[in-house]
Amino acid sequence: MIVTRFAPSPTGYLHIGGLRTALYSYLWAKKNGGKFLLRIEDTDLKRNSLEAAKAIEEAFRWVGLKQDGDIYYQSKRMNVYKEHIQKLLNEGKAYYCYMSKDELDALREEQMKAKQRPRYDGRYRDFTGTPPSGVEPVVRIKTPISETITFSDGIKGEISVKTDEVMDDFIIARSDGTPTYNFVVAVDDHYMGITDVIRGDDHLSNTPKQIVVYKAFGWDLPKFYHVPMILNPQGKKLSKRDGAMDVMEYKKEGYLPEVLLNFLVRLGWSHGDQEIFTMDEMLEFFDPKDINKSASAYNAEKLLWLNAEFIKNMSYVRFEKELIYFGLDLKNVDKKEVLIDALRERAKTLKEFSQKAGAILERPASYEAKAVKKFLKANAKEVAKEFVNYLNGYKEDLDIPADYEKLIVGFLEQYNLKLKDIAQIIRIAIVGSAVSPSIYDIMCIIGKDELEIRVNNLIQFMEKRDEQN
Repeated sequence: MIVTRFAPSPTGYLHIGGLRTALYSYLWAKKNGGKFLLRIEDTDLKRNSLEAAKAIEEAFRWVGLKQDGDIYYQSKRMNVYKEHIQKLLNEGKAYYCYMSKDELDALREEQMKAKQRPRYDGRYRDFTGTPPSGVEPVVRIKTPISETITFSDGIKGEISVKTDEVMDDFIIARSDGTPTYNFVVAVDDHYMGITDVIRGDDHLSNTPKQIVVYKAFGWDLPKFYHVPMILNPQGKKLSKRDGAMDVMEYKKEGYLPEVLLNFLVRLGWSHGDQEIFTMDEMLEFFDPKDINKSASAYNAEKLLWLNAEFIKNMSYVRFEKELIYFGLDLKNVDKKEVLIDALRERAKTLKEFSQKAGAILERPASYEAKAVKKFLKANAKEVAKEFVNYLNGYKEDLDIPADYEKLIVGFLEQYNLKLKDIAQIIRIAIVGSAVSPSIYDIMCIIGKDELEIRVNNLIQFMEKRDEQN
């Protein structure tokens, strides 16, 4: 059975690169009927944040990547790590290193002067003398000397590194006894039964060290897949400005969770020319062997397009549910379906939708100066008054947008006017500007009584303007 994991450090928010890694791990496990586990790597007590850990869990819930079983917390497994460090010490596979910081700094300075790669020189590897006083030792693992570590990467192919060139006897426990990253990762992956490790290729340099730990205990290696990074359009590291922000910021900006997952799955993987996938389709087609070997470019316009496509096809029930987050409750809106249909083609995000909907549902507190100057000419006030009179005397049903179109047609015929003579007056009266969906839609949404109130408000505004002039 395939078992994968996502293992973030709770030192900040979950960003989209991490979410993509989690998605790939989730898809590969679930595609094969396996398990997807979540591990919070919180052994660095100085840098960890409880709020950050909760934020990561919240992001997982939002996008719907449900882990199997309970969440693993490394901070609760310290005894396991200490037992395994002691086991290596007892077997002579690890040792105490009493090198002081000053000694280490002096060694590095000498190596740099000699144009050598800075590295620990192994001086305490076989030390049997009396330990120096006043030094709290670290624990170092004995890295095999003059060996080649080879492993198969599911994306990059076979990778080989020579221990003498890239590794020294690296620290597995700090002087205060806390274990280090590469040690605990290997221990946890083993005991969690991880069969496939899918992670960013910024971890590629860690893999040989973790293999050293695996071999020291005689454990079988998992399958590794190192995913190329997501870059900005200029080919540089993704910044917050480019989109590398908190996953939950995407929710605040009005993106749908399935859109974000759809967008991320395509950043480095593809299935023909297909752009839009359901979760079932992702599960059917995804295979980490098909992940691109080169980095992917973040495309904000593509994400926005995807979101707009999903919004166009979203159900009324889903709209009503999602918009509550943005402070827009459609429960008591009589013509909510008309409102949704009027705006779903115009809004690319739920945030934008809620703003546009709010402009229709709420009476304008002011009127756009540019629209007033351009469309509220000298005769606009009289036209508006004539419209209110006509509206008051109108006895036919006003239930759907077509009914309001019939109302306008009748008004224009009676007063020998054209649509341009009244359309922008109504728009400005309802939304405060000259930009809106169809006037028939927005009149239907607010209803006859509210329409009359808003047109009268605009008439009062024009009367005050005329008095001041």
